[in-house]
Amino acid sequence: MSTPISSSSGASSPSTVISSQGVGSGLDIAAIVTSLTTAKAAPLTNAINRSNTALNAQVSAFGTFNSAVATFQATLTALQNPAQLAGRTAALADATIATATATAGAVTGQYSIAVQNLATPASLSSAPNLGGATAVIGTGTLQISVGGVLDSIAIDSTDNTLQGIAAAINSAPGNPGVTASILTTSDGARLVLTGTKTGATNGILVTQSGGDGGLASLVYDPANNLTTLTQTQAALDANFTVNGYAATSASNQVTSVISGVTLNLLKASAAIAGTPPTYTPTTLTIGNDTAGAQTSIGTFVSALNGLLSSIQSLASYDPTTQTAGPLLGNAAVQSFQSQLYKILGQVNAGITSGPNSLAAIGIGANAQGTYSSNSATLGNALTGNLDSVSKLLSGPNGIATKLNTFVTQYTQAGGLLDTISNGLKSSLTDNAKQLAALNDRMKVYAATLTAEYNAMDTAVALLKQTQTYLTQQFNQGSLLSSTSSNSSLGSGTTNTGS
Repeated sequence: MSTPISSSSGASSPSTVISSQGVGSGLDIAAIVTSLTTAKAAPLTNAINRSNTALNAQVSAFGTFNSAVATFQATLTALQNPAQLAGRTAALADATIATATATAGAVTGQYSIAVQNLATPASLSSAPNLGGATAVIGTGTLQISVGGVLDSIAIDSTDNTLQGIAAAINSAPGNPGVTASILTTSDGARLVLTGTKTGATNGILVTQSGGDGGLASLVYDPANNLTTLTQTQAALDANFTVNGYAATSASNQVTSVISGVTLNLLKASAAIAGTPPTYTPTTLTIGNDTAGAQTSIGTFVSALNGLLSSIQSLASYDPTTQTAGPLLGNAAVQSFQSQLYKILGQVNAGITSGPNSLAAIGIGANAQGTYSSNSATLGNALTGNLDSVSKLLSGPNGIATKLNTFVTQYTQAGGLLDTISNGLKSSLTDNAKQLAALNDRMKVYAATLTAEYNAMDTAVALLKQTQTYLTQQFNQGSLLSSTSSNSSLGSGTTNTGS
């Protein structure tokens, strides 16, 4: 009887499952799954990445374009305002007598100016007090009036000195327009009251009441012959002449004598002996501010060229490098450029005398696609026809006004540039969502592949275990048969059949 062979002699049972990835098949399942997942996702991933690259390039390009448009639009402010463009200059031959400024409404020409006296504020001074600033004066109430405005200031024992009274006047909530100070000289301290407004109607009146009577030394009421304060300077109007005609002003800043001109009177003119005395005149010249206009126009042309160069860079094709700008063929940019050129080339038919187009003032397109400015032509136009140049550029029908209206359609909140920018950002957001969704799908796909490969790997492992088991059984059976045969031969037994 043969001996049974044990199934536990080193071989694994076919039912044992090997769970380590790739152990059964020997394959790198993780690497295979990664490669297959990457390959499956690649077409859409690459398409999204290419789209993002193009969209980001356009976002950057429109940012550059927007900046150039904003810089250009900022230069239009000075051109579309007639007062800023067609400005006036004002200069006096003797600038020590007065200075002047002029608006665009001033008429060019010359004026003769002579100043008899400046407008002055009133000033009062007390008698000197040898006790100094801390000398006690008295208590009561001071009534101070300037130009008909009255304020009552109570003085008690806490502020009854010269410096206390000065402080009380300066800090009074209803101060009518005086400043109080202490002037200390060799003969004592004085209270000085000075008006804050010039003009003959702004004289200072001071009365007192109540208290111990000490404030009576600080009174100025000439109508009632009460003048313990001395008027050291009267409140006066400025007196001057324009082209020989007398004029007065309560202020040294004169705005109502020459239309559009502000005079700032600085000192009296030199007196000429005679009765009555006359004063040496100086000449005020009102002219066109061509320098200011030329600067504003020059800034406009520079910004225009910066904008056009930006468009050329962003929307052109370089045949040498075979590189296209990010905005090449963009309809919004093409439309902007077309309308811009149209406005720049307009002729103002309403101007019948003087320059009526940009070309007429020396501003024209060149071969590079930008604009050149002829300074001589522009200078002559400004000198000889500043009002026509102003009409060409500013006002409701001016080129600058039309340009600003046109550009505002692009730059305003919710305008075309905002719409374009929001559209590009929306596309980038959509791409990000597509990429996230793709990643989610690829995770599911990778998990499915991993499960399938693991199942295959498990099956292969089981087959290998079965193979090993069968091989061992076969090898053990062959060994048993060989052992039995050898044993029979060794016993010397021969079956002869008899």
